[in-house]
Amino acid sequence: MGKEYAAPGEYGLADLLCCAASREVGDNEVVFAGTGLPMVAIMLAQKTHAPNLKLIFEAGTLDGRPPEIPTSVGDARCEMGASRASGLYDAFSIAQRGYVDLGFLGGAEVDVFGNVNTTCIGDYLAPELRLTGSGGNPDINSFARRTVFIMVHEKRRFVENVSYITSPGWRVKKWPEGELVPRRELYGAAYRGGPSAVISTAGVFRFDEESGRMYLDTCHPGKTPAEIRELCQFDLDISRVAGETEPPTREELRLIHDVLDPDQIFIPRVPQG
Repeated sequence: MGKEYAAPGEYGLADLLCCAASREVGDNEVVFAGTGLPMVAIMLAQKTHAPNLKLIFEAGTLDGRPPEIPTSVGDARCEMGASRASGLYDAFSIAQRGYVDLGFLGGAEVDVFGNVNTTCIGDYLAPELRLTGSGGNPDINSFARRTVFIMVHEKRRFVENVSYITSPGWRVKKWPEGELVPRRELYGAAYRGGPSAVISTAGVFRFDEESGRMYLDTCHPGKTPAEIRELCQFDLDISRVAGETEPPTREELRLIHDVLDPDQIFIPRVPQG
């Protein structure tokens, strides 16, 4: 039997982002999760196409298999079915040793090379806005083989150059000269990979293997490539659009709302009827 996709009106934008993020996960991978929608996406993958993935919650629980979504990475439910309940040191040590395949992250700004900012808007010493800071963002992005960023899409967020590079993308500044150089060159022996996708509220974006520049892969239903390009401050490549983002299946929606997040902690249920 083929997949039974949900019809428009049966799912919301958060459902679409969750399912798009879930499909980035492969079976048998080690995946690093932060609080929020990424937790739902990874657990959804665990209950569908990737039953053997190993989930690391950022606060230190390894291979957790909670029956429903924890409220945060520090929730005691993260420990249910886990191989080990430890702390931040162990979680990030595993990442540092190169065992993490995929990390899910967020950001306030992203540029054409996948550099992400969660530190400040404007000059660092006299910012227009001080943001939440790096947290584990640069560590996970640097140590994982690939990272996926989930972001709200606004023109002020998709910029030519981020105000501050919290998490390096495919071309980063080499100091003290400040010139942009390939990530592989800067990281040397520590290089493992980098940003593989940005999933925004408008579409799914990937990066060219040669240039490191972002391009539009799929548009979310109701969006056009031209509209999405206008939502970027840089000249977005829309020549490689594969079509619309695959909508959620009815089974995925059932798992999200009846099994994983029935209390709508992270993903609201769309009223039916």
